[in-house]
Amino acid sequence: SGRQIFQPLHTLRAAEKELLPGFHQFEWQPALKNVSTSCNVGIINGLSGWTSSLDDSPADTITRRFRYDVALVAALKDVEEDIMEGLRESGMEDSACTSGFSVMIKECCDGMGDVSEKHGGGPVVPEKAVRFSFTIMSVSVQAEDEKEEVTVFREPKPNSELSCKPLCLMFVDESDHETLTAVLGPIVAERNAMKESRLILSLGGMLRSFRFHFRGTGYDEKMVRDMEGLEASGSTYVCTLCDSSRPEAAQNMVLHSITRNHDENLERYEIWRTNPFSESADELRDRVKGVSAKPFMEMQPTIDALHCDIGNATEFYKIFQDEIGEVFKKVNPSREERRSWRAALDKQLRKNIKLKPVMRMNGNYARKLMTLEAVEVVCELVPSEERREALRELMRLYLQMKPVWRATCPAKECPDQLCRYSFNSQRFADLLSSTFKYRYNGKITNYLHKTLAHVPEIIERDGSIGAWASEGNESANKLF
Repeated sequence: SGRQIFQPLHTLRAAEKELLPGFHQFEWQPALKNVSTSCNVGIINGLSGWTSSLDDSPADTITRRFRYDVALVAALKDVEEDIMEGLRESGMEDSACTSGFSVMIKECCDGMGDVSEKHGGGPVVPEKAVRFSFTIMSVSVQAEDEKEEVTVFREPKPNSELSCKPLCLMFVDESDHETLTAVLGPIVAERNAMKESRLILSLGGMLRSFRFHFRGTGYDEKMVRDMEGLEASGSTYVCTLCDSSRPEAAQNMVLHSITRNHDENLERYEIWRTNPFSESADELRDRVKGVSAKPFMEMQPTIDALHCDIGNATEFYKIFQDEIGEVFKKVNPSREERRSWRAALDKQLRKNIKLKPVMRMNGNYARKLMTLEAVEVVCELVPSEERREALRELMRLYLQMKPVWRATCPAKECPDQLCRYSFNSQRFADLLSSTFKYRYNGKITNYLHKTLAHVPEIIERDGSIGAWASEGNESANKLF
């Protein structure tokens, strides 16, 4: 609309102040360890709760946050009406449901490049920022006499910036592990304290008790690897969900199951640190499967749907170039040749489907590139008919697979594709390892491995990949 809707805090009206954390009364039973019991805490310094010892260099970063429990209360009060509505609809007697609520929280955290002031002379701050936020995914209640939990609230738009509540904003580079962990440390501590306790809060005019379950799924691969102690994404250990190495993943594209988790990563780090069997560096690294730093924060192993899109589109973009240049016939084409294929591809895409080349693949470009229309346009540049048919088939299979990890609820939205997923991913892998084997002997990209190997298992476990992705946080970054 062009109107500025975000007002500076001091101009907010009373009605809006109720929506900010720090307004509502609540208590914890038992009281949270190391967290003050006062409820009316607004925005605090992000470093509070982090006690530095004399040896630590003070973290010189500007960071502001809400206290986690206070923010959760504000978010619950936001959906108060929906919860009461849900209770009425499920025929739960309102006054009978005062305890047994459980709340599922999705956590997201993402780094943002270049947030320097575009004009103005504020304080000098680092050019990078990190936002940590959470979304209430669902609230369910188990009545005293019932066996089953009943879901009384489910977030209809889990990837909207409106449901994604900011918790902490910091001027930190996400690659600066020390500072990042220093700032997130108190948040993790508060989260751990809340897991052991129950929140007593008045909803719909009655005191009710809530338990919280936290699932960190809104992280891109870089952040997951950083916080779970894994090597960076170029590592031989291609996956954050299983122990597969890159050659193995390229050899066997489909059959893998999820093995990694936070506790195992911690055990492996201990082995890495102590080297109990006195092995050489290589043997040791193979034993711990690339866990070589201390896992700091528990994350739920899943796939980040947005970056999955982007990663796979990048891969297809490269296949398109290779097919234009008929790489399957040649050995080691020169730099110049590759550059000319790329130029031809960009020109073709721009002319026929108005796709401007981008420096770095982004979500919008990926969505436009991964269409049958785009493949037809590329096929005009591919000399042989059978290669064209292979490209079409590759894209057809991909488009069958994609809704499964994009949908908020695949069982409802695309049941047929969900049923056929394993079959499709097997066909896709067969195509890659036969027709396109020049690209895939011994190497495969991280996201392609995950797309082919792990999607059905995650959906079976969580019911959705798309709903747990980081988009809400990403689009809120733009507002920030």
